[in-house]
Amino acid sequence: MVQLSDLSVENRKLLEEQTIELPSWAFGNSGTRFRVFTTDGVPRDPFEKVADAAQVNKYTGAAPRVSLHIPWDLTDDFEALRDHAESLGVQLGTINSNVFQDEDYKFGSLCNPSKKIRQKAIDHHKQCIDVMRKTGSKDLKIWLADGTNYPGQDSIYARQDRLAQALSEIYAELDDDMRIVLEYKFFEPAFYHTDVPDWGTALVHCLALGEKAKVVLDTGHHAPGTNIEFIGAQLLRVGRLGAFDFNSRFYADDDLIVGAADPFQLFRIMNEIVSAGALAADSQVNFMLDQCHNLEEKIPGEIRSITNVQEATAKALLVDRDELKKRQEAGDVLGANDVLMAAFNTDVRGLLGELRESKGLDPDPMGAFLKSGYLEKVRSERVGGTQAGWGA
Repeated sequence: MVQLSDLSVENRKLLEEQTIELPSWAFGNSGTRFRVFTTDGVPRDPFEKVADAAQVNKYTGAAPRVSLHIPWDLTDDFEALRDHAESLGVQLGTINSNVFQDEDYKFGSLCNPSKKIRQKAIDHHKQCIDVMRKTGSKDLKIWLADGTNYPGQDSIYARQDRLAQALSEIYAELDDDMRIVLEYKFFEPAFYHTDVPDWGTALVHCLALGEKAKVVLDTGHHAPGTNIEFIGAQLLRVGRLGAFDFNSRFYADDDLIVGAADPFQLFRIMNEIVSAGALAADSQVNFMLDQCHNLEEKIPGEIRSITNVQEATAKALLVDRDELKKRQEAGDVLGANDVLMAAFNTDVRGLLGELRESKGLDPDPMGAFLKSGYLEKVRSERVGGTQAGWGA
């Protein structure tokens, strides 16, 4: 059985210091296109979302930041929310804008043919930057649902010009230590064309904006069969991978627990991350979850997600890099593949249990949380009010 001592000192440090940001919306209700399901004990406000996120960090030791979504997480006192988070051992992280649920955005937001509506969307992002100043957040994540459903509905060319202009106005509002991280998705909800459908489009806009603009790579936002690790490697090469959104999908959507559909893909991605040195704390790549838990309990779903990423990372750190390079340079195709597969097929759960114990944590974070009584506590306390949910 592989042990913690099988890792080099350097790789052990990388695994010990690995952190993954949690999404506040993962702790609210969500569902299918047809129904949002309710769960007892779901948070009713951002303070309770942060409290639930802190439970994930408490038992995994690897989730010290929480992303907020505006306006879903609006509050009258963001300084109080920041203090609340820090009192629970976590920090407020990326601020996510929302320009896809207002009636005005029926024909787009930053790409809308109406100058008035484009300005409304720009102003919303300026509001998000004000929230960043109050929370200490450094990243503004932008995902747009903008696109068209039919040929001729609007000018694809003009929409890109509008987008470039709007992004430049938002970029100009950033403080020196802030970034824009631009997300892409190849389709949905637009059915003919999407305005930011791929990493190339996102990269073109980021390059035009400047060094404070990076690309977000979301694992679920690609056509089936896409080589996601290749995209990650390319963005790392040019210093433009700003964030990695982890999730999983079988068909077209992207909200399942990371690694649920294809754990080998997750390993391949982490192998490229490790190989490029991007796991280091100073790499400026923010690793995040972007998931909803429709059927399963929210906090256990997030704990499972964190441990899945940790397992893939540990396996990637066990790859014999010297032997792999030797096989690659010799043109030993199957031999090189064997080196990777040996690491992937290694059971690292005991190693990670040792790591957690060395940090004063229970080796089984899921079991420890379920025994804590926290779920029973919030189910009894959070009665009344309006439960938080996707879009609320």
